[in-house]
Amino acid sequence: MNDANGLVYYKGEYHLFYQHNPYGIRWSNMTWGHAISTDLVHWEELPSAIHPDTSGNIHSGSAVVDWNNTSSLQKGDEKVLVAFYTSAGGKNLPPMARDGRNLAAIFHWSRDELCTQAMADSTDACRTWTKYENNPIVKHMEGRNRDPKVFWHTSSRQWIMALYLAGKKYALMGSKDLLTWKRLSTLTMPGAIECPDFFELPLEGAEDQTRWVFWGGNGTYMVGDFDGETFAAATKPLRSEWGSNCYGGQSWSDIPESDGRRLWIGWMRQKDEEYPGMAFNQQLTFAREFTLHQTTEGPRLHIRPVREIANIRGERFTKQDIALRPSDNPLAESGGELLEIDARLKLGGASRIQLGLGAVTVEYDVQNRELSCLNKSAPLPLMDDRTLELHLLVDRTSVEIFANEGRVVMSFCVLPEQLEGGLSLKAAGGEAYVSEVNVYHLNSIWPKMVR
Repeated sequence: MNDANGLVYYKGEYHLFYQHNPYGIRWSNMTWGHAISTDLVHWEELPSAIHPDTSGNIHSGSAVVDWNNTSSLQKGDEKVLVAFYTSAGGKNLPPMARDGRNLAAIFHWSRDELCTQAMADSTDACRTWTKYENNPIVKHMEGRNRDPKVFWHTSSRQWIMALYLAGKKYALMGSKDLLTWKRLSTLTMPGAIECPDFFELPLEGAEDQTRWVFWGGNGTYMVGDFDGETFAAATKPLRSEWGSNCYGGQSWSDIPESDGRRLWIGWMRQKDEEYPGMAFNQQLTFAREFTLHQTTEGPRLHIRPVREIANIRGERFTKQDIALRPSDNPLAESGGELLEIDARLKLGGASRIQLGLGAVTVEYDVQNRELSCLNKSAPLPLMDDRTLELHLLVDRTSVEIFANEGRVVMSFCVLPEQLEGGLSLKAAGGEAYVSEVNVYHLNSIWPKMVR
C-alpha cells in the first residue's frame, strides 16, 4: 500500500481510502483500498473501492460530501459523496519501476493514455462507487499531473482543486458543480512534490486570525492567504517531517464544525519488501491533528497524535519529580511492544538526553538544540524554562516522535528486533529533572483473532 486517499467524514464514519495492490506486496494494479472507523483508532477494512480501467491505474486523490448537490448527482435522500483521482495512463509514466520491472507491461491496458483527472460518486455512504460517464473531468495539462485535492471554498462559493503538475509546480482549479473545471492560478513550492493538500487553520496566539496552509507530498508546506483564486505565500517552504518514512499524507474533509480539528494521516513508506517474511508491505501513520501556532520565527505547524489514542491505553507506568543522573534509568521497569511514551524534562546541567528504545536511541543535544534518531536530525529549540517534551508512539514496525508539543515530527519504520531490549532514559554530561514521564501499554487496534 502507499498514499492515503479520499479521506472524508460522513455520518459518524471516518473513511480512509488508500493506494494498494490487492494482489500482492509489490507496487502494481493500483486500486483504492477502503477502511472505516468511528474513532480514528479502530479500523474495519472494506472491499476495494475504485479499480483500474483502460484509462489507467487509480492513483491518488480526495473525496468530499456534496451537501448542496451542486453536481446534481444525488439520487435519493442520501447525500452524494464524490471522489477525485488520477487515471494514471501508461503513456507518460516512466518505462521502468525502481526495482527494474517493465512498467510498459504492467500498464499495457492503458499504454497510450496520458495522466488525467477523473471522478466517481457514491450514493450509499461510500459503500459502492460509480465512475463518472464523462471522465476525464480535467484533461492532461502538464507532466504527470496528478493527485487532485478538492474542497469547498465558502467565501468564493466554489469548489477548489489543488493539483500537482510537474517539478515544483502546482495548479489551483475552480468549479461550481464539481464536473466542469477551470484553471485559476499556478504556484511553485521548491522542495515539494506531488500529493497537495490545502486548508485553512486558526492561528494560535493571534486572536480571530486564520491562515492558509499549502502542503506537498513530502511534508513541505507554506503558510499564507487565499482569495479564491491565488495563494499568496507569507513564508518560505517549511519542513514538517524530519524522519525517514513519511510521505503522501492527506487531511480529512467534512469534519463537523462541532469538532473543528484538522485531522491527517500519512503513508510510512520504506523500501519494497523491507519486512522479511511478512505478508504485507508499507503502513500508515497513526492519525494526527494539525494546529498552527505563532512563533518567534513566524507561523508554524504543530502536529500531534489525535486525542482518541486514549481509547487504547492500558496499564500506565509513571514517574514524577525526580532527578535524572547519568547512572539513572527510571524506565528500567517499564517496556513492551506497543507503547505510548510521554516525557517532560527540565534540563539542568545535562549536555544530552537519551531515550532508548532497545537499539533505537532518540537523543537531544542541548548545545546544538538538535533532536536526532536513526541518522536523522531536526533543529528543536527548548520550550520555556529549558523544558524538553517528547511524545512517542512505538509499534512493532514503527516509531513516531512528536517533540515539544508537535513542533518537530520524526517518523521511522523499523524491524521488530531493533526495539528489543527495553526502555531507558538517561542524562549525560550533568543532571536533568523528570517533571513527569508516562509509559502507556497500548492495546491492539484490531479485533482479537481466532488462532
